[in-house]
Amino acid sequence: MVLTMSKPVMDLEEVVTLLVEHPPAVDLNAHAADISERLLRDGYAITPDFLSAEELALLTADGHSLWAAGEFREARVGQGPRATLQQEIRSDRVHWLDPTTASAPQLAYMAKLDVLREAINRATFAGLFSWEGHLAVYPVGAFYRPHLDRFENTSTRVLSTILYLNPTWAPGDGGELRLWLDTPPDAVRTPTGRTLDVAPLGGTLVTFWSDQYVHEVLPAHFERMSITGWFRRREG
Repeated sequence: MVLTMSKPVMDLEEVVTLLVEHPPAVDLNAHAADISERLLRDGYAITPDFLSAEELALLTADGHSLWAAGEFREARVGQGPRATLQQEIRSDRVHWLDPTTASAPQLAYMAKLDVLREAINRATFAGLFSWEGHLAVYPVGAFYRPHLDRFENTSTRVLSTILYLNPTWAPGDGGELRLWLDTPPDAVRTPTGRTLDVAPLGGTLVTFWSDQYVHEVLPAHFERMSITGWFRRREG
């Protein structure tokens, strides 16, 4: 099945405009230091313009090409062979990234994440060892109910990362990330208290401790694309 996006891939003129309006991001080391500080202070960090406009355009085009080729699959709930399709909980579609077959834009992003991993380890002693992740598309109406990113039977996922690939996102397009700031991890089914909604604006990176924050994705009114992943520690 070939999938289509209601918002088209940017053409050359739009890419040039994006480059003019959004110059390259600040130094990666500065981003990494700021993210590390915010993780220690708040437990989460929201970093606009983590990517330059050129990097964002390349990754976005890459994701659209994979989507158009039908390379996304319905996301499942759970881990490994026990994962099941539960569309009442999540209705996004994913394409897992493999470093051995990744495209140049994907590899460039993974390289930036590795610099970030090392900086966070120096600041927090978190023992981050590797990263795994996937492209995620939320078609119109798709959502993800409140959940934690760490599985019950393992503690290998330590830090969640979400990079948004929506250069044309505007208020009203939906698909915001909602962080439940006061909900304890054991109350994931009934979150309460303060919330923080993060707009899925292209180039923004969100990081948070995987075992601390209940979160959800609000229904999307236009297709929403991201790269969602997790820094992991070694098994055992």
